[in-house]
Amino acid sequence: MSGYAVGQPVRIRDSHPPGHQRVPRYIRGKRGVIERLCGAFPDPAQRAYGFDGLPARPLYRVRFRQADIWPDYGGPARDTLDLEVYEHWLLPAEEGRQ
Repeated sequence: MSGYAVGQPVRIRDSHPPGHQRVPRYIRGKRGVIERLCGAFPDPAQRAYGFDGLPARPLYRVRFRQADIWPDYGGPARDTLDLEVYEHWLLPAEEGRQ
């Protein structure tokens, strides 16, 4: 069902398609680590336009270091941010920005 394992480094696609998207712009292109697989759910970007969102897509919780998101972050290095991201937004971390 899923293509990523817990602990695997990933990068969020740096893509800006038109329409309703479920990935914040500030996280696009950033690296994180798979924290868990949440399951498979209908795609909310498709549901926003009245479609059924099927087939269901794997949804992951991805953990990011705050310092990797915000260049001027002054908090402790251990601070993190977790976001739930659908698999089609993920790339293996070694792949470049897309």
